[in-house]
Amino acid sequence: MNDLIYNQRNIPKNQWRYGFRSSAAVGCGWIATHNALRLMGYRVDIPELIRYYELQLPLIHGNGGTSIFGPAVLFTQWSFPVTPCLRRERFNQVAKDSDVCILFYRWRQGWKLGAHFVALRHTDRGFVGYNTYRSSTGPDFYGESLEAFLDEKKYYGAVLFGIRDRRKTT
Repeated sequence: MNDLIYNQRNIPKNQWRYGFRSSAAVGCGWIATHNALRLMGYRVDIPELIRYYELQLPLIHGNGGTSIFGPAVLFTQWSFPVTPCLRRERFNQVAKDSDVCILFYRWRQGWKLGAHFVALRHTDRGFVGYNTYRSSTGPDFYGESLEAFLDEKKYYGAVLFGIRDRRKTT
């Protein structure tokens, strides 16, 4: 997949604006959605995807990022079976039972707090994520356990959305 977005910081500041801000700054929600759709083989109209999220409330047209359940709402509206999971000890199984996932988590670095969305999937080697770090240049290997990955990085408040390809369920 050569059109996956591996690092949102590489998006030029004037390309694909998200509300009044750049996608490089606050676009991880639509980027995770884009990557999840591309991983399942779907074509994505990026400006249309951004417009969809900008119209979702309550985050002021994308200026505060994407709401936690925004991707689940989108995939459900587009007829993809979605399994939300709040229990980290169940993340591995939900991810293995899904074609692709979107993971939301919060992070803290000193006094700075933030949140992030990533697309991920389970492979023969373990879990692989997309657009994980500011330094990412390709897929990021998470290891054999999502819970262990989250613990190691000290990410908290995580929510996983398992998504199945609607073409496989009809």
